[in-house]
Amino acid sequence: MKPAWDGVMAEYADHPTKLVADVDCTAEGKPLCDSNGVKGFPTLKYGDPADLQTYEGSRDEKALKKFAEEKLVPMCSPKNIDLCDDEKKKELEKYMAMDVEELKKLIDGQEDDLKKIEEEFKKSVEGLQKLYEGYTKDKEEKMAKLKDGGLGLMKSVKASRKGEAKDEL
Repeated sequence: MKPAWDGVMAEYADHPTKLVADVDCTAEGKPLCDSNGVKGFPTLKYGDPADLQTYEGSRDEKALKKFAEEKLVPMCSPKNIDLCDDEKKKELEKYMAMDVEELKKLIDGQEDDLKKIEEEFKKSVEGLQKLYEGYTKDKEEKMAKLKDGGLGLMKSVKASRKGEAKDEL
């Protein structure tokens, strides 16, 4: 993936409105990565610097360049209100009229909700993993019981009689 990413970074190195960069999350960039929810590497993020989104697309150079060309564009924000549709402008104006503490409370509440959703998902996946492990153990026990119950011996007897009768197809 690194050669593909380096190719995209080189192509957009001097672009006036598109930034394609990398951050070392194990060194100086760790605080930035932590504040943007980066937990695994490599993680690709894009969008408004105050609300970066995770890129989920293909990671070959062609796909990354196509994404950069089509999606790394100025977007609706307080700095680019002219890019907002009427509905987003109203929503943006509502938030811009709030004081910082009010905004912080709303943001914290929704971020807490996101954490709860993630925790519920993880618990559900853990439950599925336990079910899977139980089903796997059950299957293995049943298969072992069949094999230990004479299946191997039956197969060896059948193989030893191969010359006595022809198997049907």
